[in-house]
Amino acid sequence: MNTRETAAETETETVICSAKGCRAPAVWVLAWNNPKIHTPDRRKTWLACDEHREYLSEFLGMRGFLKDVVTLEEWSAADR
Repeated sequence: MNTRETAAETETETVICSAKGCRAPAVWVLAWNNPKIHTPDRRKTWLACDEHREYLSEFLGMRGFLKDVVTLEEWSAADR
């Protein structure tokens, strides 16, 4: 069943790193897109902890997908 969360509930949740098996809190947002399937302005995101930021950035970068890396705080502030 889907429930609607309040803004307060959402802000208190800890977002975690997107690296497989990692449960650490995310600190970074890696914005990317696959130019074969996404429009140029479309941005998908992966979240990363300090430990996995470089690994995930390299993974996306080798494929030409990585567009930007910013802190989660910066990303959240820009989204408001």
